[in-house]
Amino acid sequence: MTEECQVCGGAGMVLVIDGAGKRAARVCVCQQAARLAQQMTAARIPRRYQGCSLGSFWKEFRGSDPSLKEAHFNARRFVEAYPVETDGRGLLITGPIGVGKTHLAVGILTSLIEHRGVRGLFVDYRELLKEIQHSYNPQVNSTELGVLEPVFNAEVLVLDELGAQKPTDWVWDTVALILNTRYNDKRTTIITTNYPDLPAGGVGLTAAQRATREESLGDRIGERMRSRLAEMCVAIEMRGQDFRQGNGRARFG
Repeated sequence: MTEECQVCGGAGMVLVIDGAGKRAARVCVCQQAARLAQQMTAARIPRRYQGCSLGSFWKEFRGSDPSLKEAHFNARRFVEAYPVETDGRGLLITGPIGVGKTHLAVGILTSLIEHRGVRGLFVDYRELLKEIQHSYNPQVNSTELGVLEPVFNAEVLVLDELGAQKPTDWVWDTVALILNTRYNDKRTTIITTNYPDLPAGGVGLTAAQRATREESLGDRIGERMRSRLAEMCVAIEMRGQDFRQGNGRARFG
């Protein structure tokens, strides 16, 4: 047996009177809290990152790179501008391992859920591809469309670790399907990746530079999809040392 709310008596609505003396019905705070909890659960944010917020993002500490403060500022500005000024455009957050990309992306998502009431979804790129492949097994009760439908339809999608899976034709086709579908529907996508937003094949580099360069986002998802991302997302580059190593800096959850 559940107790009734002392404010609304279990009705879910309360009567309020504004400054002009007008009466109106409003959703009770208990119902608002319940809805928020449901939206957070539906977003499937991993337990490790459930404590992440824009307010808890470490942007200024001894030796911190200025790009972290700038990234945090742009993240807050994005939340304030959503959805009218953003008009379907998302964010491409790039940077090395451990600088807080996922923390920032989750902070944006939770802020949008809390303050804009969005239907959000967090998806790990590698886990998504595994789930799609698993759906091809005739012994499991799932389909590729069933796996992808929430990804296609989420109002705001966080796609974490884009490019982390070894590139194959199937991987590239799957990435293209996801990004093109969301692009055509003007749905907001927030992407994190450890790979620099540079062309495939080391275009513009000398032979010596190409021989020693690290892989780029173009290498991992194909140049056509990298070009699509330039249309879909505003780029945010984060630089610095790995938070998860040294001085106990990493407090992501």
